[in-house]
Amino acid sequence: MSKSEILKKLLPGFIPLFVFIAIDEIWGTRAGLVAALVIGFSELGWIWFRERRFDSFVLVDTGLLFVLGSVSIFLDNDIFFKLKPGLVELILCGVLAVSAFSGLNIVGLMTQRYIKDMELNDQQMRQMRKTLQMMFFVFLFHTILVFYSAFYMSKEAWAFISGGLFYILFGLVFAYEFIKQKLKQRKTLRITDEEEWLPIVNENGEIIGKAPRSVCHGGQKLLHPVVHLHVLNNQKNIYLQKRPLNKLVQPGKWDTAVGGHISAGETLETALKREAWEEIGLQNFSARLVKTYRWDSEIESELVYVFVSHDFKSIQLHSEEVEEGQFWTPKQIQAHIGGGIFTPNFEFEYQMLIKSLV
Repeated sequence: MSKSEILKKLLPGFIPLFVFIAIDEIWGTRAGLVAALVIGFSELGWIWFRERRFDSFVLVDTGLLFVLGSVSIFLDNDIFFKLKPGLVELILCGVLAVSAFSGLNIVGLMTQRYIKDMELNDQQMRQMRKTLQMMFFVFLFHTILVFYSAFYMSKEAWAFISGGLFYILFGLVFAYEFIKQKLKQRKTLRITDEEEWLPIVNENGEIIGKAPRSVCHGGQKLLHPVVHLHVLNNQKNIYLQKRPLNKLVQPGKWDTAVGGHISAGETLETALKREAWEEIGLQNFSARLVKTYRWDSEIESELVYVFVSHDFKSIQLHSEEVEEGQFWTPKQIQAHIGGGIFTPNFEFEYQMLIKSLV
């Protein structure tokens, strides 16, 4: 849920409080309380009429307004009423704390309830939690100020802190997030002007968008397609390539003979032929698709199309992307699995496809 959407949800609940503050200054506490209750119950009725639901925040706010206002009038002491906005915001802080620091994201559940077609990926959920954590500390600070002003400051100061200051702080949070996102977008545009773009797909391999390579590898878990090619010789040995030490991912480890991304606008077959030539110089080969699976690492999510080929004679290393290559027997591979020699992706794939490959 965006900051503007959260603001829209909170605003109706605070309107009765603002009405009370305004009328109380002119006609007194009783008139302010009556007017605020009329506004609060009118909001509840209007929301029910339009959306067939009770707005819990307006309901709690109006209920506390009634209880604390009545106690304040009965005891002729306005301290009870002054504590009311702090108590309401304390509930809000509790919701934010649970959503930001526990496994139960109440705000996320509210997002799915009010925006039913909206789905958030893992990266977006992490970003939401960071935003909620910041909002929690801001609102907790404001709640402490409300309680302090209720006991030790003038009524005018309390009215500003419990009302106007809340929205000033909220506006500052919103402005900070807005500016940060704009700066991030500009930085991304500068980086990606000449960068390779990759298609974004769903679990069925259907293209649903595209993104720069750096974004796909930036931990946002955007699912993008890749091709892997296992090359076998006549003795059913498997050709592996050794990754250069300057690679950012799994440097110096032995990996699948061919592995690479499918670029935006590129077909599966074209990407397979291009990667086979770029990495091991393989040309004029036939291959069959044996498996498709999803692979998630710390930095990315891939939809892997696994191919097998028995055409090995034209292999000729000519690229700096591969340090060296050689055939491995199944016995040699089994003896070194788990020893840190192979990439985790290859070990997973080999165990999954060993019957098909050998």
